[in-house]
Amino acid sequence: MNIHEYQGKELLRSYGVAVPNGKVAFTVEEAVEAAKSLGTAVTVVKAQIHAGGRGKAGGVKVAKSLDEVKEYASEILGKTLVTHQTGPSGKEVKRLLIEEGCDIQKEYYIGLVIDRETSQVVMMGSEEGGTEIEEVAEKTPEKIFKEYVDPTVGLQAFQARRLAFNINIPQDQLSKAVKFMLGLYQVFIDKDCSIAEINPLVVTGDGNVMALDAKMNFDSNALFRQKALLEYRDLEEEDPKEIEASKYDLSYISLDGNIGCMVNGAGLAMATMDIIKHYSGDPANFLDVGGGATAEKVTEAFKIILSDQNVKGILVNIFGGIMRCDVIAEGVIEATKQVGLEIPLVVRLEGTNVELGKEALKNSGLNIVAAESMTDAAQKIVSLVQ
Repeated sequence: MNIHEYQGKELLRSYGVAVPNGKVAFTVEEAVEAAKSLGTAVTVVKAQIHAGGRGKAGGVKVAKSLDEVKEYASEILGKTLVTHQTGPSGKEVKRLLIEEGCDIQKEYYIGLVIDRETSQVVMMGSEEGGTEIEEVAEKTPEKIFKEYVDPTVGLQAFQARRLAFNINIPQDQLSKAVKFMLGLYQVFIDKDCSIAEINPLVVTGDGNVMALDAKMNFDSNALFRQKALLEYRDLEEEDPKEIEASKYDLSYISLDGNIGCMVNGAGLAMATMDIIKHYSGDPANFLDVGGGATAEKVTEAFKIILSDQNVKGILVNIFGGIMRCDVIAEGVIEATKQVGLEIPLVVRLEGTNVELGKEALKNSGLNIVAAESMTDAAQKIVSLVQ
């Protein structure tokens, strides 16, 4: 789950991590009032969307008067920002962060992720702040320093100090940088983060060390114990089809193709998408109905797939282990009847009660094309769609 920058800063502030003062605004009037209440000579107007690269897309402006705040807020609110993370369709800006300006002396990068190879949290730092870390890794990898954290003891002060020293934090600010890093790590652990990225971390003219930006993602599988975080969820930033799928415990991700996929198991779903591409087709989605899908879940999965106007055909690929093929067949038949399916449908079943499932599909009287293998299924649906 993603959250907005201002929400991430609220979390950081609650852990004693230094961030600039700021307020969220949903209208131009609220933006001006927020700037008045901050009372600073320089105010930053920042678009709030779930994507990076906002500054390059014109979503971050520095205002030196209330008139400029009003001008920039009017310009950014309602604007569709297209960045390297939004895709070509972009995202509409529906809220702003109005923040006090900072006397920036130097910019740095600090980030926390989980290293899958070592099964440890790793804190990364670089003196190349304000630049995408991928770009730094490609051009100047020697400027990225890492501290691996033993999960039994957590991030130690000496590790934070070593990282601060390696990225050339001024000596007078070392203790503040250490406090910042320890606080950031605690947020990461306590809130089940998957990513916590501060870019840039800045040293200011008055000697503060603070997060000028904050990107935080959370492990969706841990949200059952992070109820407070659910209040930060912005459904307007998410695909409506993905929101609907989550209500039925379906794993759904929308793509750009025209062949809808309904599969059980993430690995099989990926393989199904690959084989569709292999035969020159384009999958419209990733959809894993899980190992224990019911006829109801299958019906809802169909409805979600068909809500995508780009879908011109559907491939159902089920391997029945825990899941019975006859139950899936019943769900497919029921869904086909309910939605009045008019586009091609190819079904490949294998596993438990497969013969009963195939028999049910055959006797349904519906226009369902049976397939004997994944290759056969992919070839048939690509041919029917084309």
